[in-house]
Amino acid sequence: MARSIDYRSTMAFPAEKVFAAMTDAEYLRARLRELGGPGSELLEHEATPEGARYRLKQGLAESDLPPVVGKVMNGDLAIERTETLRRNAAGSYAGDVDVKIGNAPASAAGTMTLADAPDGSLFEVHADVNVRVPLIGGKIEEIVAEQVRRLLEAETAFTIRWLGSH
Repeated sequence: MARSIDYRSTMAFPAEKVFAAMTDAEYLRARLRELGGPGSELLEHEATPEGARYRLKQGLAESDLPPVVGKVMNGDLAIERTETLRRNAAGSYAGDVDVKIGNAPASAAGTMTLADAPDGSLFEVHADVNVRVPLIGGKIEEIVAEQVRRLLEAETAFTIRWLGSH
């Protein structure tokens, strides 16, 4: 059974400016350097003012994994994340996220929205984490979902710093 993640954040910048940053190759590489872990890199990138698609590789060191996860997934984890965002209307974007975790029996998929709000913009992610491991899969899903929430929080903080300095 999948574990749902719902994440919501506000930023004091208009959606168009947040979209431009989030889909910029320089921004993505800087974010990966700071938050991506071992072996992280930008694998693919396409962006226009109307939409973007990019694929990232992020790493998670085995030493950073909780013991229950380490028992199922040996070694460092290589996480491939593909995201798309497209303009729906002025100040409104929607997209998809798809996550694959190396050779592990785990994945995640979901949707993203970014839209103007009264004091800036609102960014929302809904995703489902699925770990196909008998008996302890649900516990691992819970751990992965919490790690994804923390990553989204760190990425939002990075984005706000980036926008404030660029």
